[in-house]
Amino acid sequence: MATLYPVILSGGSGTRLWPLSRAMYPKQFIRFFDDGDPSFLGATLRRLLPSEGFASPILLCNNDHRFLVREELERAGIKPEAIYLEPVARNTAPAIAVAALDVAARDPEGILVVMPSDHVIDDKAAFADAVRRAGAVAAAGRLVLFGIRPNMAHTGYGYIRSGGPLADGDARVVEAFVEKPDQATAEGYLAAGTYLWNSGIFVLHARTFLDELKRLAPDILAAARGALSKAREDLGFLRLDGNAFAAAPAISVDYAVMERTQKAAVLPIDVGWNDVGSWSSLWEIADQDDKGNYARGAAIIEDSSGLYVHSDRSLVAAIGVKDLVIVDTPDALLVADKKRAQDVSKIVARLKSEGRREHEQHVRNYRPWGFFETLSIGPRFQVKLLHVKPGAKLSMQRHHHRSEHWVVVHGTAKVVIGDNEQLVRENESVYIVATQWHRLENPGKVPVEIIEVQIGSYLGEDDIERTDDIYHRAADETR
Repeated sequence: MATLYPVILSGGSGTRLWPLSRAMYPKQFIRFFDDGDPSFLGATLRRLLPSEGFASPILLCNNDHRFLVREELERAGIKPEAIYLEPVARNTAPAIAVAALDVAARDPEGILVVMPSDHVIDDKAAFADAVRRAGAVAAAGRLVLFGIRPNMAHTGYGYIRSGGPLADGDARVVEAFVEKPDQATAEGYLAAGTYLWNSGIFVLHARTFLDELKRLAPDILAAARGALSKAREDLGFLRLDGNAFAAAPAISVDYAVMERTQKAAVLPIDVGWNDVGSWSSLWEIADQDDKGNYARGAAIIEDSSGLYVHSDRSLVAAIGVKDLVIVDTPDALLVADKKRAQDVSKIVARLKSEGRREHEQHVRNYRPWGFFETLSIGPRFQVKLLHVKPGAKLSMQRHHHRSEHWVVVHGTAKVVIGDNEQLVRENESVYIVATQWHRLENPGKVPVEIIEVQIGSYLGEDDIERTDDIYHRAADETR
């Protein structure tokens, strides 16, 4: 059998799961239920393992998330075939085209298993078996997607109308793709028994897909080929050429190819799939109590039912309410009717239009060296906690509008200020005057934690001039 190459798309922002999911730390990296569980991306990486006969994965993500993706790979103990960095967002068709070109160059008979990074699948063994069966269908010249047998009249999914069976297994002919229906139409689809939810998971013979792409969307293929041919290596990542990739239209693979080809096939599966596209879908898979409530964090629920409650810090108390989503984070609180959970993206759109930052960053901001968390902020001061991983170090940098006072509260830091280098231990401090070049490093084997007090006329993250950065960040990249 041909080799199956997992291709994981990790470029989404998960706006409907705001305020936990944000542009710089979207839902695929979040552990919604238990800190000991893998993230959605971590679970996706573990779904088709090299030890189970699959190739190492190919990942596509944006530049801002590259170190988060690498950390998930390290946690899973998986070495990828490649991690491609998309310079601009262009939806799924151009990204899959890049992966198909990569696989076809490695293996002329290679087959892609294209998976979003943020889906839940309960039955891992059944999914792997379905992938192998779909691979056989794809090897025979079909472009296969998985259809989920519906168990309710869901209005949040696109549907596939399946036709007669193919000769080579359980797959069926695709008769039509259908957009998200209204309630009455969805009930009709459920009763008909021939409609499946579109999972967004594809099994594609690389050369067959490229041939159809050349016929149906040659501009996408040309852009992907140009972006790949000029890709450059950077710390183990492959940066696609920005100008070439930007020439591709922003379009999904459904619209570009699957809805137009005569080679589409659908394989019905029942593997406990959920695309976790909203708070209501997250509630559906949560471990609810006998009144249908789920709570994570500090919560007291009295005479209420059907609640999804998540609190990072504050106590949430709910009395006499039902069917609500309550998500409390340090800088944003969401209260929504579960039936309106799909509309959370409208809040994110308003935050963007009003120039607010709550859609983009959490109070805790992740960096390749660790993270910082804002503890307090005033007109001319800001207090942060810096957490620096063992062996990590910040760039050599300076700020023009602020001075900084560092107090080490855990571990031992190596600090460079100008020409002076020193070790700073717990309960010791240093002061950095505005415009002084400085660097922080953790030379030890335990995390270094520092309380940083910033004082100045401007405290924005973009007041940074950086040099000698081991993470190769661009001059204007605040991360």
